[in-house]
Parts: sequence; C-alpha cells; structure tokens
Amino acid sequence: MSDINFDQKLDCRGLSCPLPVLKTKKAIDEMTVGTVLKMVSTDPGSKNDVTAWAKRTGNEILAAENDGTDFVYFIKKG
Repeated sequence: MSDINFDQKLDCRGLSCPLPVLKTKKAIDEMTVGTVLKMVSTDPGSKNDVTAWAKRTGNEILAAENDGTDFVYFIKKG
C-alpha cells in the first residue's frame, strides 16, 4: 500500500455504482485545493468511474491500488 499522506478518508465499501463516485465528488467539493482524499471502495467498476471522473473534473489520482477486495484511491483536489 502507498505511504501517501491524505487529509480525509472516505469509506465507500459495499456501495455500487454510481454511489462511490457521487460520494467522492461530494467529499472533494468540500475540500480545499491541494488536499488529498483517500477513498476505499469494493466496487470493481469504481476504477473506470473514478478515473473518468477525475480526468473530467481536473482532479489528480495520485495512486490507485487493489488491496484484495478493496480498491483504494488517493485523489488530490485540483
């Protein structure tokens, strides 16, 4: 797992599309530019969804990892 420092953690385990992305958007909207969100999801579709959302909104995915059943994303607010 990454040793990336993060400012906030969002647990989306057990939620399926589109909830992980919607909750991530809400969390990022409340954060300040340059801060990092760690989001954890169990939805395999979250990889494509989060990547597309980040690209579209100008946020940066610092790391995307698969830790067994969990998909972990570190997203820096742009």
